[in-house]
Amino acid sequence: MDALLLSFGVVFVAELGDKSQLMTLAFAARYPVVPVVLGITAASAVVMGVSVLAGAALGDALPTDAVTVLAGVAFLGVGAWTLRGDDDEADESAAVERRSGSAFFVVAGAFLLAELGDKTMLATVSLATRHGLWGTWAGATLGMVAANLLAVVGGRALGDRLSARAVRLGAAALFLVFGAVLLVDGLTG
Repeated sequence: MDALLLSFGVVFVAELGDKSQLMTLAFAARYPVVPVVLGITAASAVVMGVSVLAGAALGDALPTDAVTVLAGVAFLGVGAWTLRGDDDEADESAAVERRSGSAFFVVAGAFLLAELGDKTMLATVSLATRHGLWGTWAGATLGMVAANLLAVVGGRALGDRLSARAVRLGAAALFLVFGAVLLVDGLTG
């Protein structure tokens, strides 16, 4: 129980204001809530699972620079895809339905790549070496999801107040900026 509470607290606080929370805000403004939350939950469970296993087996031997470069390239790809948009769709409801179907995979994939090698993953690796695998995994996953649910609420509020074009351009800009930052960080780190 101590590992669960400790991991929850550490990850929740570490996620506040993190790039993945801003990414979640952009996803929540663009996509329906359910696939966004499910994508975040699935990716969080996988990332935290990898990190506790790494904590148990590898310690600090993760190639974080390579993972950061991969995440940067993925962010640039998502940014370009988001920028492309669906303005040429005649029926906006059909466009929303189509985006909803792939939203889970887009969110889960981008979130997974963004979190690999991130401070929360590294913190979870460290916690797992000392506090047990299951409690650390459960607490870290719940902390990650809880922090990002705050961003979902904010993203929905923005999405309701802004035009679809403004949300798309804002989200694309965020992904392109984060992609460039991650790429530079990974190549110079």
